[in-house]
Amino acid sequence: MIPDDSESGDDAALFRAAIGTVHTLPKQNRITPKSAPRHAFVPPAAAPVEIADTLSDFPNDALPEAFLANGVSRITLRKLHRNHWPIQDKLDLHGLQSDAARRALQEFLYHAATRQARCVLVIHGKGLNSACGEAVLKIRARHWLMQHPGVLAYCDATPKDGGSGAVLVLLKINL
Repeated sequence: MIPDDSESGDDAALFRAAIGTVHTLPKQNRITPKSAPRHAFVPPAAAPVEIADTLSDFPNDALPEAFLANGVSRITLRKLHRNHWPIQDKLDLHGLQSDAARRALQEFLYHAATRQARCVLVIHGKGLNSACGEAVLKIRARHWLMQHPGVLAYCDATPKDGGSGAVLVLLKINL
């Protein structure tokens, strides 16, 4: 049953009668609290770390689309493929020569490990614009990842993250 206008008017009058007269509160002599200013943390300048270049450029056989380090469960690879861990950092190797890409990858993995990043994305491209017609960075980046001691697993990224032109990498966390 829908109330008609006369009933809703009576309700309002009854409410006003029950409340009585309304008085505004007197102004308070208060100061609004302000939060303390936040100063950005600037880490002390550390000496540049020399990262050893221990990765080989030449794969000796065909590289798999996914990699799992010794002693790591296959369930871990399945979880990585299903985006169980959020991507915490990205590296794009597009347009780099092989030596520059290797150094960039080693520096990226070193800094990711110092920040305790668990899952990172390395974008190497599909090699569609390669002069020789093969995906040089794709092959070498995956080979370098297999050699790196901090890499537990890798697999192709999801299509939204680059598909076969990128790799999801699961890193060791040193606690």
